[in-house]
Order: sequence, then structure tokens, then C-alpha cells
Amino acid sequence: MEPNEPPLPEPRDAAAGANANDRLFASLYDDLRKLAERQLRRNAGVSISPTTLLHEAYLGMSGAGAVFPDRDRFLGYAARVMRGLIIDFVRERRAVKHGSAFHITQLPTDIAEVNAGDLSTLSDALDELSAHDARLAEVVDLRYFCGFTLEEIAAQRGTSVRTVGRDWEKARPILFKQLEDSM
Repeated sequence: MEPNEPPLPEPRDAAAGANANDRLFASLYDDLRKLAERQLRRNAGVSISPTTLLHEAYLGMSGAGAVFPDRDRFLGYAARVMRGLIIDFVRERRAVKHGSAFHITQLPTDIAEVNAGDLSTLSDALDELSAHDARLAEVVDLRYFCGFTLEEIAAQRGTSVRTVGRDWEKARPILFKQLEDSM
């Protein structure tokens, strides 16, 4: 959490927080589905449907117990949960390809497969960047994995578009170096 970012308020009781998040989820369902579609387009080799991704994200979020003060924070959190699910799916699929379980081969589609190793390596590099500079890692996460524009990220974080752009430009060579070193 950034120093200037207000802490998320705690629910008065677990049921009140869960009900508020359920209502927020229901009211933003169409936006969340578009977000899931955008995430899956960016990771073309993931063979799950947007609805499945969205519902898995809901199940993951419903147990968190956090209350979100606004729409943007809720969408940002949902996008990060979806990113985690996609990465877990890719890692599991990669393990299956290496013989950990029986897997029925799917017919090829016209969408190119994503290299599972690259996505996993990128996630590891993003985690390493987060350990050094969480603000830069958040911008990369929201921009690359969540598909938000610089303007949307700036509005979500309460900063200027120029600041977010500088963070994006600063994070890219750091990630590139980390990826280069890991290969």
C-alpha cells in the first residue's frame, strides 16, 4: 500500500462487508466480464472462458473480506485476482505438459499459444520489481496485465497521467533487464 493511499475500511461485521461486495460485484458484472475478456485476449494461450475466469475471481475475492471504498479500487483488485488465476492456470498447464498428470490434447485454434515459461518468468520479474519498488510494479500490473490506460491508472491512484507515464517508462527497462538476466 502506498503511503498516501488510505487504508481500506474494515467492515463492521463480516456479513455487511460480504453483502456490500456482492452488490458491487453484481452492479459491475458487465465491466468485470469485459475486464476478463481483455485479460484473456492478452494471454491468448489460456483456454478458459471469460465467464469462468470471472466466476473464479469472484470466489477468490469473496473470501478476502476486504471492503472497497470505490469502483476503481474494486476493479483493480479484481484485475489482480484474475491475473493471479491466469498465471496459476498457465503454471498448472505447464506442469501438465511436463508429465505431472494426464491431459487430453486440445485441437489447435487460430489464436497463437502463449509461451507459458514467458508468462511465468514475467510474473516472477514483476514480483521482484514489487519487492524493490511497489509503485512501479503496480503500474506495470495495471497497465500490462489489467489492460488499463495511463489515464485510468492515474485516476485510480489519484496522480497525474504524466507521473504514471514516467513510472511506466521507468519500470519497462528494469523489467527488461530482469527478464534478460533470467533467460
